[in-house]
Amino acid sequence: MIDGYTKLFGLLAHPAAHSLSPLIHNTSFKATGINGAYLAFDVTGEGLKASLDAMRAMKIGGFNLSMPLKTDVIPLLDEITPRAERLQAVNTVVNRSGKLIGDSTDGQGFVDALKQQEINLDGKTVTIFGAGGAGRAIIAAVIDAGAAKINVFKRRNATFMSVKQQLENWSDVVEVIDYEDETAMIQAVDGSQVIANSTNVGMAKDGELPVSQSVIDHFGPHHVVVDVIYFPLTTPFVQAAKEQGSRTYNGIGMLVHQAAGSFLEWTGQKIPVDAVISAVNQEIAARQRP
Repeated sequence: MIDGYTKLFGLLAHPAAHSLSPLIHNTSFKATGINGAYLAFDVTGEGLKASLDAMRAMKIGGFNLSMPLKTDVIPLLDEITPRAERLQAVNTVVNRSGKLIGDSTDGQGFVDALKQQEINLDGKTVTIFGAGGAGRAIIAAVIDAGAAKINVFKRRNATFMSVKQQLENWSDVVEVIDYEDETAMIQAVDGSQVIANSTNVGMAKDGELPVSQSVIDHFGPHHVVVDVIYFPLTTPFVQAAKEQGSRTYNGIGMLVHQAAGSFLEWTGQKIPVDAVISAVNQEIAARQRP
């Protein structure tokens, strides 16, 4: 029940109405008995500074952000954590008595989702398709989780060399490779235990795969395959990996666990992960119906 003591949290995004974050956090507030509420605010870059001023003035407990606000917000914050500094991206902000502190829980969400399935990345070889915002967050967290080798495949465009230098400077376990080098991709897959798609290929209803069938043919039962996409629930990439006998997961685990990181920072409490994942699955299934 919302009353005069309810603490407000929210999402700053554009567009914001489609977000599953209100469902995740409001389910968590109800289950934990915390007197809180979470709303989605449609905010563009032009309105970001005014929105942060309002967050301070109204003593909003904290908020999340989506791209491109994850980077736009950094100069407007009072402090950011080391992992947000490394990524130059913030998805979570905590309001501590008017001091806004930014963090990034995205990559840890990927690691924690695998931990929930009793998959430990320590000493593993991981192959990641894509090096955008989600990919970089995952790479940083997988480094911290103790992976022995991380193969990153990125398109050879204008940013290839700068991103390659940045990521390989993070750790000597990281190697950034041309996405078009199919031979190298097959070799990487053959030597990996965990494979992740961090691109947005497969989000559209066109059946497109982020890699060729020749690469998919090298997937097998010894692989854990993750797609960060969660809509649709079963992407073409996940379906193709399933047909190869791989252990597969969509992006719901990462979505919920990154939200769990935010919730913990705001409230000091853990979210009911299983209940939230169930609620998110039901909502996405409903949205998928014609």
